[in-house]
Amino acid sequence: MAKIKKIDYIFAVGRRKESTARVRLYRGKAENTINSMPAAKYFPGELSAKLMAKPFGATETSEKYYFSAKVAGGGKEGQLSALSLGLSRALVKVAPDKNKLVLKKLGLLTRDSRIRQRRMVGKGGKARRAKQSPKR
Repeated sequence: MAKIKKIDYIFAVGRRKESTARVRLYRGKAENTINSMPAAKYFPGELSAKLMAKPFGATETSEKYYFSAKVAGGGKEGQLSALSLGLSRALVKVAPDKNKLVLKKLGLLTRDSRIRQRRMVGKGGKARRAKQSPKR
């Protein structure tokens, strides 16, 4: 009989544009990692640190949990937004009655549905570009 592995983390997924963040939230205090790198190194800068810490700050759980995440696709801005959504969803799984209302009020549980518009045939190469009309 196979042994059942005990899962000691909470899993959540966040998406934004072409980016996907798979987040594992652990209880305790350790360094946050993204793609096996320290979070501060993967997303350098003060603004990035604030956006990453926003779900923890809103729920007052920054000292209780740490995370490891795998992010892929898109650019850094989309990946950061996807990570923030993933963290918020994981924190809701921890304590739905307490955290959900707080995070929803701040708009951290809303999936931003704006994605890149597809290229249209006959439009001159771009999604919204119109072909130049003849001047005479």
